Amino acid sequence: MQRPQLLPRMWNYPRLIAHRGGGTLAPENTLAALRCALAHGFRGVEFDVMGVAGGELVLMHDAELGRTVRGQGPVARLSATDLAAMDAGSWLDERWCGEPVPGFAQAAAFCVANGLWMNAEIKPAPGLEVATGRGVAQACRSLPAGSVLLSSFSVEALQAALAVAPDVPRALLVGELPADWRARLEALGAVALHARESGLDAARVASVKAAGFGLMAYTVNDSARARQLFAFGVDAVCTDRLDLIADRPPNA
Repeated sequence: MQRPQLLPRMWNYPRLIAHRGGGTLAPENTLAALRCALAHGFRGVEFDVMGVAGGELVLMHDAELGRTVRGQGPVARLSATDLAAMDAGSWLDERWCGEPVPGFAQAAAFCVANGLWMNAEIKPAPGLEVATGRGVAQACRSLPAGSVLLSSFSVEALQAALAVAPDVPRALLVGELPADWRARLEALGAVALHARESGLDAARVASVKAAGFGLMAYTVNDSARARQLFAFGVDAVCTDRLDLIADRPPNA
């Protein structure tokens, strides 16, 4: 099978990225989180996109209700309208009581209007990997070029995104760096690797960069570690601590 042509791999995105929008400072995957990132001077955000009933897309990390949205059962059985009427904020603090679960289109429009670059992680509910990958990629086709990077732990979701929108850049999410990381990236036509920061050292970073791929480390919540990773050659770090990771490199 012919491998997909690689998109340009140069990292032209922000170097500091707010995890789930607002990290620990605002309820994750909400518009409040995106506003928090802006308030702290971040120009890039990461958030999770999940498919729900009717093929709609929302910002959500967990496949089951109960942690950030009260209730029980699979999130994917609800509609975006159902979720928008639920409280996704008070689990963190009562000041965000009533903060709704936003649709992906709503969040993307906010980001585009405010100059926030997006790392949209495709977070499919079990069994919906292909459908979610297709849906997210399709939704991204109408966004401005360079405004979004798709990522996922799910190879199936990324393959589906590639088939639908080959011009929307993709990144593979991993924990520890697998031995065949390069083959995986090339098979997906990916531009970058997103890896857990604890598994990265100077040699591993150098190998990824020597192969010509972008490299983002997650989730970096210590400023000294962020500086070390940048010194190794990492292109970007994703952080929960928007209040601590403030020693921004140029053009962050």
